[in-house]
Amino acid sequence: MFMVTIMGNTILILLIQLDIRLHTPMYFLLKHLSFTDVLNTSNIVPKMASNYISGRKSITFAGCGFQVFLHSAFLSTECLILVAMSYDRYIAICHPLRYPIFVSHRITVLMAAGCWFGGIMNSTIHTTYVLLLPFCGTKAIDHFFCEIPAMLKLSCVDTSQYEGGVSVSAVFVLLIPVSIILGSYGQILRTVLQMKSIEAQKKAFSTCSSHLTVVVIYYGSVICTYMRPKSYHAPGQDKILAISYTILAPMLNPFIYSLRNKDVICALKKVLGKALSH
Repeated sequence: MFMVTIMGNTILILLIQLDIRLHTPMYFLLKHLSFTDVLNTSNIVPKMASNYISGRKSITFAGCGFQVFLHSAFLSTECLILVAMSYDRYIAICHPLRYPIFVSHRITVLMAAGCWFGGIMNSTIHTTYVLLLPFCGTKAIDHFFCEIPAMLKLSCVDTSQYEGGVSVSAVFVLLIPVSIILGSYGQILRTVLQMKSIEAQKKAFSTCSSHLTVVVIYYGSVICTYMRPKSYHAPGQDKILAISYTILAPMLNPFIYSLRNKDVICALKKVLGKALSH
């Protein structure tokens, strides 16, 4: 699954980079989405695999902190990129004549930069707090990587106040973004249903359904993980949910976006055709 994730997302990034027809705001944001998937999966799976193969199942405190920081940063960034992508689709379908103004190259670059900045800042705050907690007794993390909910269980102090802070952070990183996404697609659905062209309706539904599929898989599992109190976290459930947004969703993203997208398929055929001819 890790190899499929790396190969699928890397191929998608290369296709977007090589085919000039894909040099649009939507594919620019999609490239950043694939990039975060590659980085987040690479941050977790290789270390997890080496631990199980070697049988040591250990990680240094610095390595654990580094993993927590990167995972939180990529997770938050991807949540925000999905919002930017929904804004792009909203303007493209509901206000097509204003699209070059509202989603110009400069605005798209600023949106991507804002997503990365917001993700890194959010991760810096949470990682700093978690690593300063006192960890008494056992230091065995009941998880396959260092994640904040699993680490909170090892702390010997009351973390309820911090959990409240996590909930506030989740409102800005998860609930508000998913509300914006749902609102955008509500407007898109209304606009699509008013279209007279059946072909235009099919194209709009095809483009948006792939995005919504990713949103449901990703946001659903992340919200269940980070918006539950510590007392409601069960290791088995946390591991299954973590697999959904660290391994499963990154693996499915390139297939969801490419198999349902004629532009990407055409770009792939073009590149393969050139490679075979050489």
